[in-house]
Amino acid sequence: MDSGFAQTLLLTFQLAAVTTVLLLFIGVPLAFLLSRTQSRFKPILEALISMPLVLPPTVLGFYLLLAFSPRSALGNWLVETANIRLVFSFAGLVIGSLIYSLPFMVQPIQSGFESLPKHLREASYSLGKSVWQTLLRVELPNIKPAVLTGIVLAFAHTVGEFGVILMIGGNIPGETRVASIAIYDEVEALNYGMANQYALVLVLFAFTILALVYTINRRMLRTA
Repeated sequence: MDSGFAQTLLLTFQLAAVTTVLLLFIGVPLAFLLSRTQSRFKPILEALISMPLVLPPTVLGFYLLLAFSPRSALGNWLVETANIRLVFSFAGLVIGSLIYSLPFMVQPIQSGFESLPKHLREASYSLGKSVWQTLLRVELPNIKPAVLTGIVLAFAHTVGEFGVILMIGGNIPGETRVASIAIYDEVEALNYGMANQYALVLVLFAFTILALVYTINRRMLRTA
């Protein structure tokens, strides 16, 4: 196997794994908060989280590029104070992926929380459990299919990213060149054979991961 091919795929799945783990820690508390709050600002927060679903990826990528550029106040401050350069770097890809894949983690888990019967939570509180104890020991175990769906969707969506990655990361082999960028690059070079190899791996991955999540969710529902 070509070393560049393997390196690109490894970077792709590494980005998806890092993004998904971080989104799990961000998404669960956020989904929990959204499922509980009755604030009038809730629709605004939900709209902000959901914007990547309707925004063209290049729009988000463009504004991230402007925000993280060394010429911007934030980008210059990061470079000068912490020597962190987010544009055209793996760290920049992670931040862009976190924003772009956030709704794919939050929405399924929020729906899971909202579908739980209130008596489960009330029974836990009556036994003296705190909010966080109830969340960890009662609510999350009862919405495992929703959590699994969020994890799989966030991971798969990150693997397939293109516009945001291209804008903020460019096409640097070994650092920001993920599979979706490689496919575009190979097609531009009329190297359809290599583009097909990348595309075939992503197709097989998507089918396998979706088949697994449907199978696991069905088993969880049967045993619930």
